[in-house]
Order: sequence, then C-alpha cells, then structure tokens
Amino acid sequence: MLKVKAGDLDKMGLLFERHHRQLFGFLFHMTHDRELSEDLAQNVFYRMLKYRHTFSGEGEFKTWMYHLARNVVNDHGRSLKRNIRHLDIEDFAERIGGGAMADMPLHKKQELASLQQAMSKLNEESREVLILSKFQELRYHEIARILDITEGAVKVRVHRAVNQLKNIFANIGD
Repeated sequence: MLKVKAGDLDKMGLLFERHHRQLFGFLFHMTHDRELSEDLAQNVFYRMLKYRHTFSGEGEFKTWMYHLARNVVNDHGRSLKRNIRHLDIEDFAERIGGGAMADMPLHKKQELASLQQAMSKLNEESREVLILSKFQELRYHEIARILDITEGAVKVRVHRAVNQLKNIFANIGD
C-alpha cells in the first residue's frame, strides 16, 4: 500500500488479488447479499485509491482496509438491518471455498444454516465483532484498532456476542 500511496497505482491489482476474497467474506457476512457485497468490495478498493494518502503504514494494512470497509457498510445507510435476508450458504461456500458444500452431509448443512440464521438475529455490533474475530480471524488488538476501542472492550464484546449467539442458536427450531 505504501507503493500505491507513493504513486505506483499498478500495485493496486496485487492488493486486490491478495485481499479481495477476505474482504468479500467480511462484507458478505455483514450484508448477506452476494451482489451487494461485490459492489461494496469494489467501493472499498475505490476508497483505498481515493484515500491512499491517509494510509500511514504504522499499522497493518488489513486494519486500515477493514476500517474503510466498515465505513462503506455504514455509508450504505444502515439499510442492512432492514434488508437482512436468509444467507445462501452454498453460494458463499462456492465463492470462497470452491463449492465444498456439495460434499458436506445434510446435517452439517443444516447446522450451518442454523448458525447463519442465529448470526442474522444478532445486533449489528455483535455480528460485526464475531465476523472480525471468528470468521476473519483477526486478533483482538487489530479489531480494537478497527473499531477504535480498547482491546479489553473487544474481549468483552466477543464474549457477550458468543453468549448471545449460543442462546439464539439453542432456541432455533423451538
């Protein structure tokens, strides 16, 4: 990113190749909409170019990228809460993991569908912190920088979100 910031815009393609899949996964978990996630991912990369002067190089590139991604989602207008649709897990697995869902036993597919249903019932803050920590596998200090909170606050939010998710998951189908 420092090379892009310095004017070597050809390096943006390399950043796209390295980070698009991970960024798409984050956005897809947040929006539950494949097309919207693709559009938002493109918007994030556009903003990377537009705001390349704001990248200092002090923190990790991923932290800056997720910060931009959060802004893009927020700028989308909080309509995500109103437009949460049931997640098509097979579509996501095909996009990210090469279609491994086809070989998965039916009970595993049902468990994943229930998990995604439970995730969609979490509030946006809890869903976001779980996506960043569990699905994107970011460390707490990275999440703290993205959310502009302390690492301790991240730990508390993750703990609470996991407990909420367990309760929701346990009650699905009741």
